[in-house]
Amino acid sequence: MMAAELVKQFSNITLGEDNEICDVKQALKALRKKILGLDFDNSMHVHDPQDSFQYLEVLSKIKQLSEKLRTLDPGGEAKQLDELTVYAYDLSEMAMARLEEEFVYLLTHYKQPLEQEVLSFRSTEDGSAEDFSSSSFSEEQSEGKETPNDISGGPEYFVPDLIQPGALSAVKSIAKFMFLNGYDKECCQAYINSRQSAIDEYFGSLRLEKLSIEELVNTSWNKLNSLIKRWNRAMRVFIRVYLASEKRLSKHIFGELTDSTADLCFSEISFNSVIQLLSFYVSVAIGPPKTEKLFRLLDMYEVLDDLLPEAESLFESGYDDMILNEYHEALLQLGESARKTFAEFKYAIQSYTSSSAVARGEVHPLTKYVMNYIKALTAYSKTLDSLLKDMDRRCLASDIQLMANSYPNFTATALHLQSVTAVLEANLEAGSRLYRDDRLQNIFMMNNIHYMVQKVKNSDLKSFLGDDWIRIHNRKFQQQAMRYERASWNHVLSYLSDDGLCAAGDAASRKTIREKIKNFNLSFEDVYRVQTAWSIPDDQLRDDVRISISLKVIQAYRTFEGRYSGFLDGTRHRDRYVKYRPEDLETLLLDLFEGNQKTLQHSCRV
Repeated sequence: MMAAELVKQFSNITLGEDNEICDVKQALKALRKKILGLDFDNSMHVHDPQDSFQYLEVLSKIKQLSEKLRTLDPGGEAKQLDELTVYAYDLSEMAMARLEEEFVYLLTHYKQPLEQEVLSFRSTEDGSAEDFSSSSFSEEQSEGKETPNDISGGPEYFVPDLIQPGALSAVKSIAKFMFLNGYDKECCQAYINSRQSAIDEYFGSLRLEKLSIEELVNTSWNKLNSLIKRWNRAMRVFIRVYLASEKRLSKHIFGELTDSTADLCFSEISFNSVIQLLSFYVSVAIGPPKTEKLFRLLDMYEVLDDLLPEAESLFESGYDDMILNEYHEALLQLGESARKTFAEFKYAIQSYTSSSAVARGEVHPLTKYVMNYIKALTAYSKTLDSLLKDMDRRCLASDIQLMANSYPNFTATALHLQSVTAVLEANLEAGSRLYRDDRLQNIFMMNNIHYMVQKVKNSDLKSFLGDDWIRIHNRKFQQQAMRYERASWNHVLSYLSDDGLCAAGDAASRKTIREKIKNFNLSFEDVYRVQTAWSIPDDQLRDDVRISISLKVIQAYRTFEGRYSGFLDGTRHRDRYVKYRPEDLETLLLDLFEGNQKTLQHSCRV
């Protein structure tokens, strides 16, 4: 109801035409007795919010009587009239003080708990997957982007009532009455104090651990990771649920008086809590750039960026500039920290060194880490595009700069991810030199580049690196396979050539045949002994390499055996020379690249 209607509603007591000073005095004393009888200051006293309207009637009557006193002709009763006027004023002050107590009582006693929403919030906090938490390049899996379930939890979009509906009308009427009678400051302060207490209580229920910047820097990654997730969820719930409800309550109570009052009260109530939340974001942002932090930094940036329109709506410019300024500053610092951390990630790849080669020529942990890392980053492509677009392109590898010039439509994220793969390749190339055996260098590079290609083909990375990247790197690992074959098997197959032989089958030729077969056996057995210990982890790639080897070796051996083994008929200990049948060799080649060294000590002929 409007203020004028409120006064009209509580003006149903009349004084009569022949109202004298003594009549007013008696009426005021009766009203005082009624005020004292209401006992609002007893914390054990519980009453219906509708009782507040009776009290407002009493206050309205005091106001009427006070106004009546100003119209009376004192005559010879000037002193008595003055005393009664002071009495009326004191009674009015006492009544208004007790009305303020009633206002606070209603706000406190009838506040609506948010326990269900808090429980829903807590239910999502521990459902985390494996974490990309190692900076030693020894982990393959990445948790990456938080899922919608991680960050919403359900109640975010539900705006609950913070005061029980049955009490709202009384609270609103008291506020109007206090404003109408010049107690607007007292009303606002009482409201702010009461709601700040409620917001502090709710904020505490979120169980957010407060840490200084120094403490955050020294906090273990697992704990910091958990804290960031909790604060992200808290920020979403706090902005979308609690503060939205808080502002609606302020508008409901004060909106018909002045919008500025509602906004100012809301700002005062929420300021400390919002600044406390933002301070955590800033503290994390200004910490040292560690590669494992990038995903959480991006999560934090996206949370604030996603909530920005709602924050700007809640804290309208003009009344809440400080909050919005702090909000924008937190976003800027998170963005800058994310850029520095991404740059640190690339530098860490570039500067990574190892004193020993990876056993058996397998996929390097660095390759797994980096490819899973950038795979996880694709989920943040829109955010990364905005953050990386202004980064100096001189930090990109030269071939990526050429690609950027050739394909201007490539996104910033795509260019920087391609740059990361180029840095990784360069590091792998340097690491391959740790192998003394050039053939194992080829296996190592083949395994790693093939792993990179498969990771790209089977993930969203394909849309960022493109078909050209896949074709180029397919060719690269195939070239490594060809180099391996030439280095490993050309020497072995050289003993199956026709060089130095003639079809006549003279004694010299038979001796040459025996030497060739003997040397082939020794070379094959040496390759077998060494390369059974090597590993090609990918089943399909391992089969492809074996098939390629088998086609060359078996065909050459079968041809040589068919053409020349007859020349050895009658030779003593023939089986010492022709130790293997083609099918024996085919079976033995299946043992290659299993990572378990084997040795051929006896003839395989059965």
